[in-house]
Amino acid sequence: MLTTEDFTHFPEQVWEKVLSKVKKAVVFMDDKCAEALHWSGGAAVLLEAGARNVKEFSSFESCAVNEPKAVFIVSSMLKGRTVDIIKDIIALSHLQYCIVFTTIGHSVHLLANSVTTEMEGSPVFEQFEEKLCEWMGNMNYTAEVLHVPVLLAPVSQQLLLTPMFAHLFPLLPADLESINAKRPEKKRFGSLADIDLNSLPNELQLHIKSLASALNTVFEATSTREESFAIGPMSRIIAGELASHPQAKNRRKTAPNKASIIFVDRTMDLTGAVGHHGDNLVEKILTMLQPLPGHVTDVQVDMLELTSLQRTTHSQTTLAPGCLAQTQSPAAQSLWEAMLTNKHKEGVMEVRRQLVETASKENLPIKMSMGRVTPEQLCSYVQLFRSSWGALERNCGVLQLGLATAQTLSHPALPRWDACLAFERLLLQALGDSEFPAMLRQLLPLMKPRGGEDSSLATGCRTGEEECGPDELILLLVYLYSLADQAQEAEDEEEEQVEVEKLERELIGALTLVITLETQLSPLLQKLTGCANPEELSIERAHSAMEDMFETLRGLSHARDHLKQLRSVYTASDGVHQASYRPFLRQILEEVFHPDRLECPDIEHMSGGLTDLLKTGFSMFMKVSRPHPSDNPLLLLFLVGGVTPSELRLIKEVAATHKPGTQVLVLSTRLLRPTDIPELLFATRRLAPEMGV
Repeated sequence: MLTTEDFTHFPEQVWEKVLSKVKKAVVFMDDKCAEALHWSGGAAVLLEAGARNVKEFSSFESCAVNEPKAVFIVSSMLKGRTVDIIKDIIALSHLQYCIVFTTIGHSVHLLANSVTTEMEGSPVFEQFEEKLCEWMGNMNYTAEVLHVPVLLAPVSQQLLLTPMFAHLFPLLPADLESINAKRPEKKRFGSLADIDLNSLPNELQLHIKSLASALNTVFEATSTREESFAIGPMSRIIAGELASHPQAKNRRKTAPNKASIIFVDRTMDLTGAVGHHGDNLVEKILTMLQPLPGHVTDVQVDMLELTSLQRTTHSQTTLAPGCLAQTQSPAAQSLWEAMLTNKHKEGVMEVRRQLVETASKENLPIKMSMGRVTPEQLCSYVQLFRSSWGALERNCGVLQLGLATAQTLSHPALPRWDACLAFERLLLQALGDSEFPAMLRQLLPLMKPRGGEDSSLATGCRTGEEECGPDELILLLVYLYSLADQAQEAEDEEEEQVEVEKLERELIGALTLVITLETQLSPLLQKLTGCANPEELSIERAHSAMEDMFETLRGLSHARDHLKQLRSVYTASDGVHQASYRPFLRQILEEVFHPDRLECPDIEHMSGGLTDLLKTGFSMFMKVSRPHPSDNPLLLLFLVGGVTPSELRLIKEVAATHKPGTQVLVLSTRLLRPTDIPELLFATRRLAPEMGV
């Protein structure tokens, strides 16, 4: 029977194809492929397979005179900048043997070259092989170009990420305007739900086709016949492309294993992604610690506690950082799973338990302590391993996860998490009783520059370390706008609309002032404004960025307008129970696992094609059963735009409660931290992802 392990072991199987070619080679790899490898063993597996060195895929890198073999692993099309970098590296080296692995299939390369007919062999790859020999300076040298789908990162037993598609995000109302602007007036789309693949920009079309092709490869390797379902405009396009993939049609006729896959747009529920209600340790680690350079998911863990180095301004650059991906240690993997899917308190307790148990096994002089877990306590346990190099080396994975936890618990920005949570709860309770302008008015007092005389408010949200910065204020706005229309019925009234516009102008002005007075721009502010430092940022530029941001915010609450049943993630207070947030994923799974197998009109079946149309016709005069997501023992959830650690726990709990025995595997484009959502929402390249075209 098909299991989740068949999918989580797939990345390892795919990397075997690469490992068979790297002996005595210098390996050049781009960031996205490096991140996929990072969760499948890291550079160590390449070196163990015989690679001489592993280098960045950059025009400034090359091979030494005595290194005649190179392997390139890229996540992009063999066009444009990618080709230029390969050519530059070859020009600086003395190569006689070149192998290029690309994660983009040959069929997508043909489409990128405007070839729509099927062709025998791999002419695009063959032509590139000739170019490689030409650049190496001898047509008798050896060159190979191969497709290898090394795009899945097995982050946990329950989660597979696709770093290559980390910036793929569902369509927004602003995108609809952009698409319609290039179409004749009579052919413009009325809503996002009407958009089809062919109406999207070429770069995005190729990105989606590449994703569908990659998923088809995964299903081929696992001999799976999938039933696809979709919720949301972008998910419908992706699922439709997978359903119509030429190789998928043949596979579905013969594949013995069955699985259901539901594609869900992240925009169906942004409240869950930006809210601080997730009681999860990993969510806080991802938010507090700095990202690992070149990575979307992992973070840097300061390893100084494991050394005798003094902490100075330069010590951070002296020592390589640790990380969360610990693929070589079963104990560390077990701890990571617990941190990822347990509640915050349980996760922290498990970190302490593992550190104590590990120290005891190594006969280190550990002093047990009960009660609350403190960062100082965790650090003291970790420091015991300094005295034994063997113990440190054997348990390095667990120690890195322990340090990540300690550094998060002692992080100066952590109190802001609780401050934001408190204010979100206030907004949630007030939402059913107050009109939308009143909600915006509650946010206005928060929009003050940090450290100002009036930054201490009655709410207690901006005092000392709890003082909210621009990032937190933007998150609160996304939180409110993604909830607001669900609780409001009178917002379309003209008088109220005028007041909303007036308050939005005030908020734009206040936020502009807040941003321009920042002494350092956060990564989010850099992406929003297009400025790397405060000196570049003018008031006009900040104001324009805030206007664009509010334009996007206004469309957020209409993301579920096209749905018939799952239209709200807000439950108003009934006098007995407080108002609450109902996660969209919980609602989906409750529908899927309902014992009566109810048909939810919002979960659209996409695999049927003509067969489904015939069933629709027959159902008018006879009973016809449509495919249901719960028909199969394995359910795959593909979250387009990212998933949070808290949602992983929610999915696990709902599945175990409603249908024990059903296996659920989550696939997603990225593991989200709250600030990722504004970065993706307000990204300028959402409709044109970089693929090397």
